[in-house]
Amino acid sequence: MAIVARKPRNASLRFQTFIDTSHLSKEKPLKSLTFGLRKKGGRNAYGRITVRHRGGGADKKYRIIDFQRSVRDVEGIIQSLEYDPNRNVHLGLVFYKNGDKRYILLPETLKEGSSVIAGANVEPKVGNCLPIRRIPAGFFIHNIEIRPNSGGKLARSAGTSAQIIAKDENFATLKMPSNEVRMLNLDCWATVGVLGNADYKNISWGKAGRTRQLGWRPSVRGMAMNPVDHPHGGGEGRSKSGSHPVTPWGKGCKGTRTRRKKDVLIIRRRK
Repeated sequence: MAIVARKPRNASLRFQTFIDTSHLSKEKPLKSLTFGLRKKGGRNAYGRITVRHRGGGADKKYRIIDFQRSVRDVEGIIQSLEYDPNRNVHLGLVFYKNGDKRYILLPETLKEGSSVIAGANVEPKVGNCLPIRRIPAGFFIHNIEIRPNSGGKLARSAGTSAQIIAKDENFATLKMPSNEVRMLNLDCWATVGVLGNADYKNISWGKAGRTRQLGWRPSVRGMAMNPVDHPHGGGEGRSKSGSHPVTPWGKGCKGTRTRRKKDVLIIRRRK
């Protein structure tokens, strides 16, 4: 998966780059595993904006992904590699020998025809899903459960993985993609391997229109606002007012620790 640069036939193409998707299927997604998405524009059930700078964008269909790897002890074959507009990692469409069909997150090195299986006692190789208890220390894993039987929640984006540093009687110590070190129950399931499409982070979007198509709206600097709109606003000319950078709601940003002590204590007790 190489990064492709366009010929600069106009200004918007001069610095644009794309991920080469020639290896992906050109067919439409499986109808039984997709449904239409209704846009929310960052609003919650009360109609209030809870995520800023969202809205618009191209129409998308959601692919139902098997984060739990619910088909156990049945071998499956990756039938096709597919694009997913809802995430930056590609998908693999798996046909199982019992007739089931599922989408899974696609790790590196897997291709059409590769076999995968999920089970409590399967071999810990790339694409296989099993309890962390059965995966040796030092292995890289993704799609990791936080609690047993909850479905994969951690390390699900392009190019990411967590490494098993150590294991004791009940818990495994993992180094997360953020370099945070945390402990998880050995009965949590995970998939072996590093997720593909790692070059996604190196894309140069080239123009604002490409991010608008992804559903991102413009972001305005706080210093460009009035004092009523943002703590950084107002002043004569460009004024930082000598204070630390904060969010529009006054919470510190750019390095300020915002995690509540109570949450940290709960995590330590679970350990």
